[in-house]
Amino acid sequence: MDNPSRSERSRTAILQAALAIISREGPGRLTLDAIARESGMSKGGLMHQFPTKTAVLKALIEYQVEHFEEFYNRNLAAARQSSSSPVLASRIATAREATHESNSIALALLGAAAQEPGLLSISRDIDSNSVEQIKAEATDPDLALLRWSAARGLSLSVILGICPLSDEDRNRLFERLLDDSAWQATSAG
Repeated sequence: MDNPSRSERSRTAILQAALAIISREGPGRLTLDAIARESGMSKGGLMHQFPTKTAVLKALIEYQVEHFEEFYNRNLAAARQSSSSPVLASRIATAREATHESNSIALALLGAAAQEPGLLSISRDIDSNSVEQIKAEATDPDLALLRWSAARGLSLSVILGICPLSDEDRNRLFERLLDDSAWQATSAG
């Protein structure tokens, strides 16, 4: 196996080990020693890939962001054909998708980001760009931002385990948030 392949395999094993520790024990238990034990790597091998715990956390956040941005981009291509607000529709669909992910991993990453608040800048930058795109494509920017904010709030309440709504209620609300015609009727009235 060549060095880049081996390096990528090691990197993946480290990130999977870190996710397992965070999900099982919480972000406070994530240490380089624990990751080395969990991954079966030497601490030196681990530190070759990630010299600090913060570097591991950053890679985990980037992995999640990349995952959801890929989902968003696939959805955006389809939404351009069917929605008058494709960026908004794709961001709402992405928020909905986040509710289907393993809550323990999402919550753990949120906890990890709380330990290193600077890591949230990755998501904040994407959100700032999204807000500008949503406003630019909307006939009613405030209503569009309310729909986006509602989807984000609904998603976060599920991730945090505090959503009192049934799956059926959540799905109905996400469908309503995605239905441009329902909001056009509301804004016209």
